[in-house]
Amino acid sequence: MSSTETSTPTRGERKIRQGVVVSDKMDKTVVVLVERRTTHPLYRKTVTRSEKLHAHDETNDVNVGDRVRIAETRPLSKNKRWRVVEVIERAK
Repeated sequence: MSSTETSTPTRGERKIRQGVVVSDKMDKTVVVLVERRTTHPLYRKTVTRSEKLHAHDETNDVNVGDRVRIAETRPLSKNKRWRVVEVIERAK
C-alpha cells in the first residue's frame, strides 16, 4: 500500500430478520420467533425452519403477537445478540 492510499475500515452488513414476538416477560427483552422456508436436501420438499431469538427492546413497548424487524448487534448479554428496529404490525 502506498502512502497516497488511505485505508478506511468499513462496517460489515448487519443481518436483518422479521418475526413474531412470542414472549415479552423480561425487562427490555423480547423473544422473537423467526421462520424461514427451505428445501430439504434429499427429498426436495419445502420445510419450515424456525428459531427463537432474544432481542433488545429499549422502550418496552413491544407486546406478544407483534410482527417486528430485528437487526444483529454486538452481544448485549449471554443470549441477546439482536435489537428491535421497528414494529411492522401490532397484535390485534
